[in-house]
Amino acid sequence: MFYNLVSSRQSDRAFLPKGIEDEKLQRILASAQLAPSACNAQPWHFVVVNETDKRLQIADAMASKVLAMNHFTKQAPVQIVVVEEKANISSSFGSWAKSKHFPHIDIGIVASHICLAAADEGLGTCMIGWFDEKKIKNILSIPDDKRVLLVIVMGYSAQETRPKKRKKLNEIVSYNSYKK
Repeated sequence: MFYNLVSSRQSDRAFLPKGIEDEKLQRILASAQLAPSACNAQPWHFVVVNETDKRLQIADAMASKVLAMNHFTKQAPVQIVVVEEKANISSSFGSWAKSKHFPHIDIGIVASHICLAAADEGLGTCMIGWFDEKKIKNILSIPDDKRVLLVIVMGYSAQETRPKKRKKLNEIVSYNSYKK
């Protein structure tokens, strides 16, 4: 049941020292391929990093010594670096006409597909937005004119499922008009 999947999915920050089976990774990537996007633009490219040396370099680019954050990323056996690609003409026109950058919305959707597909495969994930983009682009030979928007770290979680702390539905939902 889908509700059970979204109830149990969480941002994991500890991973077991175990690789991810290629079949599972391929199903996760196929799920990303099926994600919807504005005007079917699919404005993304995924760089799967599973080679140890590069993975550790990317983890270093995500870690902050000053803020003591993201050091757990070294444990994840796979990283999916999400690169923004140029949208098609229809999506680009829509972004301009409606003052919304549809590729960012689309990348949020595809990132959710990746994380939910991973959870369905018994894997944990964490979306990382704090990183040194220039370092990551250099490590992975990503062209200067591209943007790295997210890195999704993935592996077998070493954490128990935690209870969700969410606002109550009546705080985030209204019917037929905005009410706060």
